[in-house]
Amino acid sequence: MTVVYIDLLFILNLIANYLLLLAAGRMAGTVLIRWRIGLGAGVGALYAALIFVPGLEWSAFWPCKLSVGVLMVLIAYGGERTLLRVTVLFFGASAALAGAVLGSELLGNVSLTLDHGVFYSPLDIRLLLLLFVACYFVLSLFFRRIGQHSKELAKLEIVLDGGSVSMTALRDTGHSLTEPATNRPVVVAYWKALAGVLPVWADPSDPIQSVEKCHAAGSRQAQLVPYRAVGVECGMMLALRTQQVTVDGKSLGRLLVALSPTPVDDGGGYQALIGGV
Repeated sequence: MTVVYIDLLFILNLIANYLLLLAAGRMAGTVLIRWRIGLGAGVGALYAALIFVPGLEWSAFWPCKLSVGVLMVLIAYGGERTLLRVTVLFFGASAALAGAVLGSELLGNVSLTLDHGVFYSPLDIRLLLLLFVACYFVLSLFFRRIGQHSKELAKLEIVLDGGSVSMTALRDTGHSLTEPATNRPVVVAYWKALAGVLPVWADPSDPIQSVEKCHAAGSRQAQLVPYRAVGVECGMMLALRTQQVTVDGKSLGRLLVALSPTPVDDGGGYQALIGGV
């Protein structure tokens, strides 16, 4: 007879669900709202614990599992335009993690799950956590931003404290620059296209000093955004928090705009780059 500690079962499944939802969001290129992801993971972990409550055994059948999985994704990413893609990727990532755990059980002759495939192992917690983290990084590394690149021009309007400016942007689904914390897309614009509305301390050629001057002035509008490009292994661009970004009349909220010190176009008649938003 296996003694199940509900608190341990809840924590293990909370971690697994959180990493699965996070990986699905990163692969789909959607916005990551951490508290919503945590809430969705918590619902899944609570469901895993309820399966073993006497009288609730019926909740282990696959229609309930499927419904709870969809509910988790809705809590974490409901309202996003990539919701269907995130849902498919979430179930795919779940299947990949289940396969990794099953393989470890067969190879190591250990038990890492309970009945109904619920993650639990009071003796091999570290192994289970290591598998969770390893699967997360593998999925994020190899399958992020799945899909073909497509390009088109769009009308872009950027509103800063100094005013607003309109320009032409290249909409490129292969443009993957995002904020590290939220995964929200970052607009890259040639700084001269924004020269009339930039703060006096903003100098794209010296992003570090610009951020220091911004903070010294009591503002947190500026920050550094890491990027990689041909011939640049790890560079930094000065980025400003906008009041609003609008693409073809659709508001995308207060995105970051990274200021490129050199033109971003190749003679195509655009001044900014945006992702497939």
